[in-house]
Amino acid sequence: MCDRVARVEEPLLVERRPLPVEGRLGRQLAFIVEVDRLKTVLRASTLAADARRENDAEHSWHLALMVPVLAEYADEPVDVGHTIKLVVVHDLVEIYAGDTPLYDDEARVSQEERELAAAERLFGLLPDDQAVEFRALWDEFEARRTPEARFAKAVDRLEPNLLNWMAGGGTWGTPGVTGDTVRARTAHIGDASHALGEVMVSLIDSAERNGWIAAGQQGVVGPA
Repeated sequence: MCDRVARVEEPLLVERRPLPVEGRLGRQLAFIVEVDRLKTVLRASTLAADARRENDAEHSWHLALMVPVLAEYADEPVDVGHTIKLVVVHDLVEIYAGDTPLYDDEARVSQEERELAAAERLFGLLPDDQAVEFRALWDEFEARRTPEARFAKAVDRLEPNLLNWMAGGGTWGTPGVTGDTVRARTAHIGDASHALGEVMVSLIDSAERNGWIAAGQQGVVGPA
């Protein structure tokens, strides 16, 4: 499996073999082809079913399934269809920006700059009306100002930690990470769903007892 992040200035995939379609549909198809790159962006978490790393497209699919399955646990009513749109769109910028692991503080320093540049390039491929719509979805997810965005962020934080549990530690073993680090970085879950927040707390507490997360208050603890 490839682990390659495209550069913002890199030629589009359709420039290698131009499609015989122009106009609005041509722009939409070029976007659809370009986001195929998401399948090559690897995340830090390994799969529950295999030892290989999850890619961004698989992660987005998993979230899109988690939303309708777990929506009943949202503390505020959510529009399931809109929330699915948010989770499907939210990681597209990583095609150019790369994945930023939750416990990698060095990568988090430049995350906003990288992702803003990626959003401008990627969503700009779409027809103007859809470019505005998709950029608004991405901005909504990042800002967490709506019930849907808060729940989308909650499942986004829960999914990799479920994979960590299944791996017996996974990225919880990142140097400097303790149980308190994980609690701080997953607090968004409880902000949107008390029930899912309690699940996350149980995972952390049990993982500490199992020795999968370093216990104690030392380590990298910062904003989520």
